[in-house]
Amino acid sequence: MARDIQERIKKLIIDQRLPSGAPLPTETELMELLGVSRNSVREALKALQAMGIVEIRHGFGTYVGPMSMAPMIEGLIFRTVAGHYRGEDSLLQLLELREAVETGLVGRLAGRIPEADLLELEAIVARMEDEAAAGAIGADTDRAFHAALHRHLDNLLLSEVLAAFWDAFHRVRTDLVDVHQDPRVTCAQHREILAAVRSGDAGRAEAAVRDHFGNIRARLRQAPPSEPAPPRG
Repeated sequence: MARDIQERIKKLIIDQRLPSGAPLPTETELMELLGVSRNSVREALKALQAMGIVEIRHGFGTYVGPMSMAPMIEGLIFRTVAGHYRGEDSLLQLLELREAVETGLVGRLAGRIPEADLLELEAIVARMEDEAAAGAIGADTDRAFHAALHRHLDNLLLSEVLAAFWDAFHRVRTDLVDVHQDPRVTCAQHREILAAVRSGDAGRAEAAVRDHFGNIRARLRQAPPSEPAPPRG
């Protein structure tokens, strides 16, 4: 029954072609429309809110949600952390998932990125080099490089999934292991990815991404485990 109500509310959003942020019918209107009780409507809306499909703004109403990858990210993080403490190589598995997707897609970018956007990537790599000279590359800078690269896939869903994998991996790695890295190597690898994509050589681009992930994998295997992180608030 609860699942049926959720599906009917999702169908309403689809049938009416409602975008993110659009208001939904009130609880009373949904009760009349669906022929169910107020408690049933509220339970269904709470479940849909947990999925990011609706957003309940107390005192204002219910709206179509952002439909983000946040629930998937949290699920990946929890599964990886739980597996790690059961003795599984779950962090390496998550890395391999990122590697498989990114290596398989980077060839599509070779020779296709406009010069203006290549200059943006060049500026990000230059920022990496400045940060490396100061001791460490910021996570935001690394994320900016991958986000700027992947948006040229011309597929919003792929870009969002890749960003979700990056977010999940970075958060879990930070919590679970103390990874030593040489920022100069990281800079050189990102510069090679950029050079390969600029050259239009798909094979070279794939090799550059594999090399980058191979370096991360080696560092993960050598890293001592961190103390368990406190629960996130």
